Amino acid sequence: MDDPYRFGQIAAANSLSDVYAMGGEPKLAMNLLTFPNCLPLEAVKAILEGGNDKVCEAGATIVGGHSIEDKEPKYGLSVTGFARPEDILSNSAKEGNLLVITKKIGTGILTTAAKADLLDAAECREIEETMARLNKYGYLAVKGLRERGGKVDGCTDITGFGLIGHAAEMAKAGNVTLELKCDAVPVFDRALEMAAMGIIPAGAYRNREYTAADVLVNMQGDPDKDMSLRARLDCLYDPQTSGGLLIAVDEKEIKVLTELLQEQGCETAVIGQFGKKTGNHFIELK
Repeated sequence: MDDPYRFGQIAAANSLSDVYAMGGEPKLAMNLLTFPNCLPLEAVKAILEGGNDKVCEAGATIVGGHSIEDKEPKYGLSVTGFARPEDILSNSAKEGNLLVITKKIGTGILTTAAKADLLDAAECREIEETMARLNKYGYLAVKGLRERGGKVDGCTDITGFGLIGHAAEMAKAGNVTLELKCDAVPVFDRALEMAAMGIIPAGAYRNREYTAADVLVNMQGDPDKDMSLRARLDCLYDPQTSGGLLIAVDEKEIKVLTELLQEQGCETAVIGQFGKKTGNHFIELK
């Protein structure tokens, strides 16, 4: 990010996300900052202000931190959150669960495109706002479902391992197979376009290699011949910064959860269903 304030916002949202993904509420945060001595103090101040504003939005408090001189700026938070033991969520799933996603994917591809000046200001602003958006709002929907007597069976957030990497973790933990409906996954339009052009971060290739043994590609059409299918597949492996939540929920709870997510302004796409473990794979792409 060229804007240090936005840089701080996104880094903080990413740091806070893990607590929300486990069903907790962030309460305390410590700044972790490195910066070169050539960086203007105004930029350092803006980074910390961006982080502080997101922590305040989360309802938490910054209680200190550490700063170190380094050759490049790095910023994040060490976050402490709280949850009742019975409310803590694991990154798992049960047979029959539906899988819901709360943000579009493709930010890794689009930030790569932005570095090459292939996006305009409005397009950059859209992905920045997505990455800076707290997963607090997905968490509040899950909390609302619990308050109505329902529950979700598992949750995780999408970060560096991409959608497929984190979905595979949930399937492995539950010893189930996820049938992932590729066309149902919400993807930024320009991400598909850029992926078709080969504008893909190196992390996506590493994610594909890492999960190769876990994934069965059973899509209609041949991704090696159909560039639109190939682009969509590449987006599924795209590493995300401050991506959305993946929520595993029983079919009978989906209507209420979807309504609550919509009230919070989240994406509400049902992108697959977990079934009985079949074969050696944990994800089947349809």
